Amino acid sequence: MDLKELEQQIRAFVLSNFYVADEASVTNRSSLLEQGVVDSTGVLEIISFIETTCGITVEDDEMLPENLGSIDSIARFVSRKQAGAAPVPAAA
Repeated sequence: MDLKELEQQIRAFVLSNFYVADEASVTNRSSLLEQGVVDSTGVLEIISFIETTCGITVEDDEMLPENLGSIDSIARFVSRKQAGAAPVPAAA
């Protein structure tokens, strides 16, 4: 699956599973946490979705805004994981 398809799939999941008053306000680069679209429980739901749908495992040290903060970052993270590339490391 290419990056655009991943973004579309993740966007569809987010918009159908979380309350979004104005779908147009959620861009692929919008921070889902800062906009209040998801909370910590919502992040766990997204992780469950991408693990089940995309066949990856999200490790505890990968649960970072850099990997899971926006539709764009989630898609790039999943793409890297599927390709076997190293994920974005935790900031020191």
